[in-house]
Amino acid sequence: MNEYDSNRITDLLSFANYSKVSEPDDAQCFIFNTCNIREKANQKVYSDVGKIRKKFRDRKVKPIIVLAGCVAQAESNLVFEKSDYVDIVVGPQSYHTLPDLLNNFQSQKKKSINNEFNVIEKFDKLNQIKRNSNKVSNYITIQEGCDKFCKFCVVPYTRGPEYSRSVYEIVEEARRLESLGTKEIILLGQNVSAYKHENNNLSGLIKEISKLNRIERIRFTTSHPNDFNDDIINIFKDEPKLMPQLHLPVQSGSDKILKLMNRNYTKKKYINLIDKLLKAKPDIQFSSDFIVGFPEETNEDFKETLDLVKNVNFTNSYSFIYSERPGTPAVNFEKIPLSVAKDRLKSLQDLLNNIQSKASSRSIDKDNLVLFENKTKDKKQFYGKNIYAQPVFVKNQGINDGDLKFVKITDYNKNTLFGTIKD
Repeated sequence: MNEYDSNRITDLLSFANYSKVSEPDDAQCFIFNTCNIREKANQKVYSDVGKIRKKFRDRKVKPIIVLAGCVAQAESNLVFEKSDYVDIVVGPQSYHTLPDLLNNFQSQKKKSINNEFNVIEKFDKLNQIKRNSNKVSNYITIQEGCDKFCKFCVVPYTRGPEYSRSVYEIVEEARRLESLGTKEIILLGQNVSAYKHENNNLSGLIKEISKLNRIERIRFTTSHPNDFNDDIINIFKDEPKLMPQLHLPVQSGSDKILKLMNRNYTKKKYINLIDKLLKAKPDIQFSSDFIVGFPEETNEDFKETLDLVKNVNFTNSYSFIYSERPGTPAVNFEKIPLSVAKDRLKSLQDLLNNIQSKASSRSIDKDNLVLFENKTKDKKQFYGKNIYAQPVFVKNQGINDGDLKFVKITDYNKNTLFGTIKD
């Protein structure tokens, strides 16, 4: 979603007489679009601001520094205390005001903040600004915010309550991208499976987008297990443009930890959902998110997570040590030693990597239908994604962006497949 927001900020700033530059030395304004999910991401932005300060310390004119996104929302005035080099702070639901904020700063040279939750106003503004992306695969935000209040998560506080855009707005944005050459649409939301606008839900929206003739593939992320109903399950069976890959965060395999997290489902309920999806779409593959070392997690709790991984066989996943976020309820829970969490993370990642490697090995000598997106920097290879969103690389053999071709897989590494174009 940050990538989507960054691209929309670029579109917006063309109306404030700004254009994107490729080299930092040429920039007059730097916009840091930030994430606050984990502490490391929060710390990195201040380090990056410091690097810009060092780079420009001998220049006569200081660049304008904007801190946008979830760190800006969470820390507000504290941003200026942490770095007096920052000029403008703007939250993720207010970035549509950036042209005015920049113009005001240029004229008045006064620091400013906008952290209002103006999500309706934001999308009304963005709907007036045409997308200019000519990429083969493009994101579209369809839903923002979350009402789940997991006890480790800052999203409800930084993105606000759930809000769904209208089907008309989303389809018009997809139609615009289609006209620019987009072949794949990835629908985004903090809780995309909760999408609901008037009488339309996620499955109905997917059906509408699938009517666009030149859109070949549709995906969506990220979902919450509790929002899956039969409509969403069956759309995997009924709509051939919806790819058979689903990112479905589980976080833990322990019922005790899931309850402490306020996830409101059990391990059994999660596995039953996986089974229903497999029944609807037997070739579907799953990825997930895992938090290791959550407060009060015991060895038995962790073993439950390993058992779940072995049961489901996730082909790709993201796993992290629990990161304490200020303002969330889990801050007050009893912590476990970092050394224990690190050992558990290694065990989990070894298991996940082994499963992923075995899944990739099964692709050898198999044909994968690949949607090609672009050349590598050295122009020697072309890359795209198969139906499971796995990167596939082939020698550059006169392929064009947007080509859909069968590739015979000949090799693989941890995350990537390699092959040759089928005649």
